[in-house]
This record gives sequence, C-alpha cells and structure tokens, in this order.
Amino acid sequence: MSKTTQAEPGAGTEAPKGGTKPRSVRVVLLALMIAMLLAMLDNMIIGTAMPTIVGELGGLEHLSWVVTAYTLATAASTPIWGKLGDMYGRKGSFLTSIVIFLIGSVLSGMAQNMGELIGFRAIQGLGAGGLMVGVMAIIGDLIPPRERGKYQGMMAGVMALAMIGGPLIGGTITDHWGWRWSFYINLPLGVVALAMVTAVLHLPKKKTQGKIDYLGAALLTLAITSTVLVTTWGGTEYAWGSAEIIGLIAVGIVSIAGFLFVETRAAEPVMPLHIFRSRNFTLMSVIGFLTGFAMFGGVLYLPLFQQSVQGASATNSGLLLLPMLLSMMVVSLIAGRVTTNSGKYKMFPIAGGALMVVGLFLLSQMDTGTSRLMSGVYMAVLGAGLGFLMQITMLVAQNSVEMKDMGVASSSATLFRTLGGSFGVALMGSLFTSQVTQTMTDRLGPAAAAKSGSAQLDAAHLAQLPPVVREAYQHAVAAGTHSAFLLGAGIALIGFIAAWFVKEVPLRGAGPAAGGAKDAGTDKGAAGAAAAQASVAH
Repeated sequence: MSKTTQAEPGAGTEAPKGGTKPRSVRVVLLALMIAMLLAMLDNMIIGTAMPTIVGELGGLEHLSWVVTAYTLATAASTPIWGKLGDMYGRKGSFLTSIVIFLIGSVLSGMAQNMGELIGFRAIQGLGAGGLMVGVMAIIGDLIPPRERGKYQGMMAGVMALAMIGGPLIGGTITDHWGWRWSFYINLPLGVVALAMVTAVLHLPKKKTQGKIDYLGAALLTLAITSTVLVTTWGGTEYAWGSAEIIGLIAVGIVSIAGFLFVETRAAEPVMPLHIFRSRNFTLMSVIGFLTGFAMFGGVLYLPLFQQSVQGASATNSGLLLLPMLLSMMVVSLIAGRVTTNSGKYKMFPIAGGALMVVGLFLLSQMDTGTSRLMSGVYMAVLGAGLGFLMQITMLVAQNSVEMKDMGVASSSATLFRTLGGSFGVALMGSLFTSQVTQTMTDRLGPAAAAKSGSAQLDAAHLAQLPPVVREAYQHAVAAGTHSAFLLGAGIALIGFIAAWFVKEVPLRGAGPAAGGAKDAGTDKGAAGAAAAQASVAH
C-alpha cells in the first residue's frame, strides 16, 4: 500500500479567521479565474468561428468532431488530473495542464486541414480537463469551505462572462483578425495565468510511493469515451438501435464493471470508491449530474427558440441568455455569503432543486405567442435554481472528503456535471428533433416537411421560407421546446428529492463545532482536516 501524502513541515496552516485573506491569496484567485475563463471561453468562441473555419479548411462532414474531440478529451482526462494532483502536487499538475492547453491552442491555430484541427483540439481538451479540476481543487486547498462561499460569485461571474461574451468575442475576432486568432487569443491569458501561479502560489509538497493506476485510468477513459460518444452520436449520426450505438453501450457497461473491480484492488485508485461512502458526496454527484443536464440543455435550446420563434438575431446569441446568467450569478453570490456567515447550506440544494423544476416547467409552456419578457422571467427562475446549485454542490462535495482526496473529489464532481450535460444535450435534443419532425409532418405532410429543410433553421433562413412553412416550423420548434424542457423538469425533480437527504455537516473552518463533525462513511472525519490547508507566498 502507498504511504499517505504528507505536507511540508510548517506549511499546513489554516486560513486566517475573520475573512481577512492575504493579498497573495487574492492574486492566486485572480490567476485561477483567468485559467477557468480559458477553459470555458474556448468552446463559446470557437462555435462562432466554425462557419468560417469550415469555409477555409473544408471537411463539413467532420465538423461535429471539432467539438466532440475537445469534449471527449476534457471528460476523459478530468479524473486523471485530479488524481495526479493528489499524488504529486496540485501546483505542478495545474501548470502542466495550462501548458498543454496553450500548446493545443497554438497548434489548432496553425491547422491546415480539418483532420489536424480535430487532433489539435483533442490536445487542447486534455489541458482543459486539468484547468477546471485544478481551479476547484486549489481553491479547496487554499480556502476552508466555510470561507469559500464568499468567492462563489466570482466563479459564477466567470461562467456568465464566458457564455455571454464568448460568441461576441468570437464573432469580432473572426471578422477582424481571422479565425486562427480565436485560438491564439488564449496565449496572452494563459501566459498571465502561468506567471501569476508560478510566482505566488505555494502549496505543500507531496510525497507518495504509490504507483499510478494505469489500468483503472484506461478503463475509466474507455467508459467515459463510450458514454460521451453514445450521447453525441445517438439519434444523430446513428439510430439509437443501430449496431454502433448498441456496441458502444456494451463497451461502456463492460469497462465500468472492469473499472469498479480494479479500483477495489488498486493501491492508489484513480477514483477511490471510498469517497462514495459519504452520503453527501454521493448526493452531490447525483445533483451535479442533474444540474449539468438542465443547464446545458437550457443553454442549447433557449437561443434556438428565441431565434426561430421570437425572431431574435443569432449574432448576439450570448445576450439571449442574460436573464438566466445574471440571475444565476446574483443568487450564487447571495448563497455564498449566507453560507459563509451561517455555515448552513442544506436549504440551498432544496431551494435550487425546486426553482430548477419550476423554471424548466415554465419554459416548457412557451409557445409562439410567448413574449421575450415572459421567456426572460422564466429563464431568471431557472437561473436562480442553478445559482443555488452550481457552486454549493462542489463545496459540499469537497467538504465530504479528506484533504488528501480533494483532487479526486473535485474531478469527480466536475466529471458528473460534464456527463450530465452530455446526457442532457443528447436526450433533450433527440426529443426536440423528433417532436419538430412530427409537428412539421402533421401540419405540412411528409413530402412538404422533408422539403422544408433542417430542424434547426436560423432567423435569416426562416425569413426566406413561404409564410405557411415558416408558421409551421415555428409551431414545430415551440412543440419541440415544450417536450425537451418538460423532460428536463422531470429529471430535475429527482434532484429536488435527493436534496432533502443531504446531511448538514459543519463546514471546515466553521469554528470549534466543526472539529468533531463526521459525515457518515467519510474516512477519519472530513471536518477535522482543516489543518491541512495550503500555505501561500507572502
């Protein structure tokens, strides 16, 4: 068996009490937010540039792989980055992930054909997996959970900035500098983050004699890859009942079974199964999965409804989500402050789950007569639910494990949210497309419906359709949106029910009361591990 990770003598001091943080901590947090922005902004920028990229490089039939390669690499590498940080030190693995991301960015900008671009995007994705996990795990090391709520607004703000600003920045860069600068723009941000983290961040050194769980990592990667491909290809590239999809499902099931078997015997498992003995950690994984399901589905289909049915411009597509994102950011900030001041958090998953169900149900009621004001109100309700859940799920998950498992806890929570997003986009998308096709057929007949074109037309193409076809399509999109969001509301209801079973375990750093707290199943009492907090440069 491997030896337990050890901190540098004298380095493990608890964060200062009273909420006063050294200036260096704030500098590190700024660097972490820049790195988080890098990972989140990239896909938003590239999405806007994709038509221009395809026009120059060709390979339209491989277009989806530009996104899929990145998503696959990110999801598959996420748990591995978390474990590497736990074993060999968080700072080194985080800096490595930034470097890999920047190398992938440069190579992607230099791509000469679609095949090269897809391969280089996979390299980018490998780095991106470490960026997100590194940010969450380092914050978990630096700031006790009780104090961490203060910074939730920053993280929610970065997410909102990426979703709103990404399409605008991508369009501007592509129009004025060319699509290659959509990748090169990562360099200055990445270099700043590298310099700041290198100079200011000082974490305890770690020593381990354990060997990397290569077999477990390979099986987990295979399981994640097959799962993401099923959700990406099912109902689009291949029929759900096709041999390809059935084969991928079989591979996924076998690899998951093999992974679970290997992890029970590995000296340093890539995802220690004992963390799931904590009821809170398991519940947060489930709620995080469902939150990703709702959020990514909403982000995909809300702009489509507003463009197709309400006639909004696609150019400012990020601004269409402003009510949801602002609501999410404000509520996340309030929830964080209350958590810091009171140490209480159980009410937030319950409130978030309830608002998420209500918001998705209200969105499912939209039709061709729904005004932008009303749809904005519905989005704000959903955003408030997400605001209660987005950071609280990570905070409680991290508080439910020992400090030595902070990396795998952060990576597992991130992975479940990512997989939830993949399932949400796939299942809501399949239901949406099916409903659009059915409604168009009912209104126009099979021949006319087929002739009218794709199930995803933008406002410019809609204006060119005959009035009868345009009206039928708008009703079809409204019907598809109804079905997709109704499914989302049903899935979110599971999260609301799960939230009632969360146990109110005192947060580390909450004072003497936290000292002996222990969540059922958590090894050695997670709440007593505050002494392992990281130290920061003067």
